[in-house]
Amino acid sequence: MQSFSPTVSVVVPTFNESQNLPRLVGLLDKAMGDIPWEVVFVDDNSPDGTWKVAKQLAQDDARVRCIRRVGRRGLAGACIEGALSSAAPYVAVMDADLQHDETILPAMVAKLQNDEADIVIGSRFVGDGSSEGGFSVRRAFASRIATRLAAFIIGRQISDPMSGFFALKREVFEAAAPSLVPSGFKILVDILASTRGQMRVAEVAYRFRSRQEGLSKFDTRAILDFLGLLLHRLTGGTVSVRFLFFMIVGAIGLALHLIVLRICMLSGISFEAAQSVATLIAMTSNFLVNNLLTYSDMKLRGMAALGGLLKFYVVCGVGALANIGVASWLFVSNESWWIAGIAGVIVGATFNYTMSSIFVWRQQQN
Repeated sequence: MQSFSPTVSVVVPTFNESQNLPRLVGLLDKAMGDIPWEVVFVDDNSPDGTWKVAKQLAQDDARVRCIRRVGRRGLAGACIEGALSSAAPYVAVMDADLQHDETILPAMVAKLQNDEADIVIGSRFVGDGSSEGGFSVRRAFASRIATRLAAFIIGRQISDPMSGFFALKREVFEAAAPSLVPSGFKILVDILASTRGQMRVAEVAYRFRSRQEGLSKFDTRAILDFLGLLLHRLTGGTVSVRFLFFMIVGAIGLALHLIVLRICMLSGISFEAAQSVATLIAMTSNFLVNNLLTYSDMKLRGMAALGGLLKFYVVCGVGALANIGVASWLFVSNESWWIAGIAGVIVGATFNYTMSSIFVWRQQQN
């Protein structure tokens, strides 16, 4: 029995893009010519059934594969899983929204085959490339700022490091994969940063198209992911993006804690009671924001969210008791309510990140 052996695997992360998939497969078939190819749709359990469409296409075309991810989210993670599932010598990454120009894929693959580069980027900012058709004014401005910031962690000037359209040698990707951040939004920046100038880069111009169907993945979470990735790489990868988000949320919780504490004390409530109320409110706020942002790729919903909140209360109980005890002792000692409040929060926070990851959101991890 003769097996199908593709030269390039085109990895396409998807979410609610069912209408685009049949057309994208047709465009790839037309563009790739004689190059043996496959497309790997990695779908994050889309409510619109994108994974169903992908699997139906796979039944009719052996060049189509689908990976359905349940209980986890994230564009970078989807790209990593899709690329690592490939046995082809070359891997390409592109979006399913039809904004990337698939006709330049043969030229990108040719540069890899001729050993002209280790990674080839589809660039909107070289030659006759353009982003005018697909970017709003807000997104174009954000992209320019992000490109300048990315240069600091990449260690070189790349015209379009924010591109989501690139191809590289599979062994290069596999070497970089262990150090990549799966919860990120811009995996190309992470790949370039993890190699710190060791990778030969080529760019091929293309014109960014207008979106036809589906919703943009560029949102507040994407911005936070990118900023978290910058901090992660600037610290040499010693501080995880998730931990950074957790600490930011904790800082917001601290501010809320102090506000509630002060309001309660001005209302005549004893410090111990006020500290207890402030702690409960801050813990609830921290859970909700962490569930929305820090652990968005394993977000708890419905009754699972209620159960997660209760677990959050329980696993942070030791920290909360230490929080209240230390804060009360300091308040009695020096009568500085805000110092006592901060000290209590710091003591409690030392438990929260590890215990949350182990007991609250653990069941969603892989």
